[in-house]
Amino acid sequence: MKKIATPLMLAMSLAIAGNAFAQAAPAAPESTLSFNVGGVNEYRYRGISQSRFDPALSGGADYADKSGLYIGIWGSSIKWIKDTKVGVNSGKAGTEVDVYGGYKFTVGDVGYDVGFLRYEYSGNDLQKVSGYANANTNELYGAVTLGVVTAKYSRSTGNLFGNVGSKGSTYLDLTATFDLGDGYSLAPHLGRQEVKGGSFYSYTDYALTLGKDMGSGLTASAALIGTNANKGAYVSPSGKQLGKAGLVVGIKYTF
Repeated sequence: MKKIATPLMLAMSLAIAGNAFAQAAPAAPESTLSFNVGGVNEYRYRGISQSRFDPALSGGADYADKSGLYIGIWGSSIKWIKDTKVGVNSGKAGTEVDVYGGYKFTVGDVGYDVGFLRYEYSGNDLQKVSGYANANTNELYGAVTLGVVTAKYSRSTGNLFGNVGSKGSTYLDLTATFDLGDGYSLAPHLGRQEVKGGSFYSYTDYALTLGKDMGSGLTASAALIGTNANKGAYVSPSGKQLGKAGLVVGIKYTF
């Protein structure tokens, strides 16, 4: 995830090149190992730009065991830590690396997914900036899928993306995925980020994503993404609102 910099404070953040574990699904009939690489015109997470509206590259690997257990790693270029400076060097972390693992299973027609996620920002010294803690964050999550709809709940086990006193912050989201045929899909999304001890930084985000399976492991997507984040809560060093509505386009290759 992410936190970002306003002249004084900046903070966190659905990316179009988001992680494979985002939705619950039945366990695979066979164990699989896959890799992915991708790019977007900007990296958004939970509605907030993590790359200051600039392009970002990503890549990852996933292992799904036929038992339902899975592990994975995913990384993306970011800018928000470098931006979070208030007279102090906040570190040179230009990459976010997510490491996760969990268990997927089904009961009747309902799919379940429970797991743990670590957001690692190697080299970050955000705790040196007054009012911040180290950016590295751990979350526990659980998701339920019925038909085309997935509901997911995440809860931080410590400070959330450098927000001091934010242990126990939560993110609840609903996502539906509709098959339009000919390789097209449409996915509306609505989420709510609650920052413990920092209601000014709590907000609702939304997205509408059109995806296209181009075959041979290649997919493309375009998403309208936005938030109702308070002005001044998520701002770039130049004063741009990082949660304002925007179009995010991306391409991803899985092999």
